[in-house]
Amino acid sequence: MRKTTSMALAATLAATAALALWGAPTFAQTDEETQRGLERFRQMLREDPWANPALLDADRGEDLWREARGPNGVSLETCDLGLGPGVVDGAFAQLPRYFEDAGRVMDAETRILWCMETIQGIDTAAFLARPHPGGGAPVKEVGAIATFVANRSEGMDFAPRLDDEPGREMVALGEALFNRRSGPFDFSCATCHAESGQRIRLQELPHLSDPEEAQAVVGEWPAYRISSTHVMTMQHRMYDCYWQMRMPQLLFGSEASVALIAFLVDRAEGGAIAAPGIKR
Repeated sequence: MRKTTSMALAATLAATAALALWGAPTFAQTDEETQRGLERFRQMLREDPWANPALLDADRGEDLWREARGPNGVSLETCDLGLGPGVVDGAFAQLPRYFEDAGRVMDAETRILWCMETIQGIDTAAFLARPHPGGGAPVKEVGAIATFVANRSEGMDFAPRLDDEPGREMVALGEALFNRRSGPFDFSCATCHAESGQRIRLQELPHLSDPEEAQAVVGEWPAYRISSTHVMTMQHRMYDCYWQMRMPQLLFGSEASVALIAFLVDRAEGGAIAAPGIKR
């Protein structure tokens, strides 16, 4: 367990660095120079193991994982994330996967929520009605636990268990959704993420259907978003992308959300996990 005081100090230092970056005198510069400056700032945070505020949420997630909660008064330490009850180390690296007890393919967050319902007896209706944090608000409990679980696979390579029939079907659905144009803007995920070198404002957009580029970025989620000062999970990332395309709301843990994640992780297979990451 990391020391909260040390992490709080690190978070303060990270915030100070951000203010220094944004509060410095402004001079005319190219988009490329601005992007290089942002990347230098993110790199400084990555290089300091205590500078990522998301590690506070990983600690909180570990506490929630071990805490006896809900009507059943038990912890999640009997939750099977795919490697056996209570095994966390390396589990995230092999997700999404098909779970026979649930009868469906699940990503980390969907599985954690299922365990909270079935093991702890927690009513998750309120969470599902509003599963993601607003700007400046801390990540919700499921996201904190997912950050802890992802962090325990840091440095490992993605090896999702998607080679069975349910897994292949889920990846195929995710690919279809990724490329399907719809909504009022006639957008798809591929509109922004099926070509290298594209950007929105200062944000470079990875070519996510290309395995090499997917391997470089997918393993960084969950990630701390500097712009919104909270952890954003992969389920939240999918939801937010649909919102930006003005598509119908993507429900947490829905077949569509898991399929998109399965497709992206399948493309990122073999890439290193570096979660929680740090994003703009």
